[in-house]
Amino acid sequence: VQLQASGGGLVQAGGSLRLSCAASGRTFSKSPMGWFRQAPGKEREFAAGISRSGDSTSYAESAKGRFTISRDNAKNMVYLQMNSLKFEDTAVYFCAADEYGMTIRRSPVSYEYWGQGTLVTVSS
Repeated sequence: VQLQASGGGLVQAGGSLRLSCAASGRTFSKSPMGWFRQAPGKEREFAAGISRSGDSTSYAESAKGRFTISRDNAKNMVYLQMNSLKFEDTAVYFCAADEYGMTIRRSPVSYEYWGQGTLVTVSS
């Protein structure tokens, strides 16, 4: 699976962004997907995850109520809609695939494939 994330940019606090992740490969629909983020000087952390079919999602506590993850298996796409953005959401955001995974996992080490990252900067 190859992944390419896009959609990052500069936004004011309270604004919204929609990140996209384009996937190639035959196993996309068999892979739970995750969005992770990494702020400067911090470890990569889980933001949101979605099951293979899209019927189950999981969010970090900091993302609940503000972020929505979705996927379109017909188009090999995963999205992260981010609303009510805060300064502390500033980070590089990565999409990742857990090939043949059975559940949504929160540890980065569980994901085999990663996109290149897209920078989200929220100005206060």
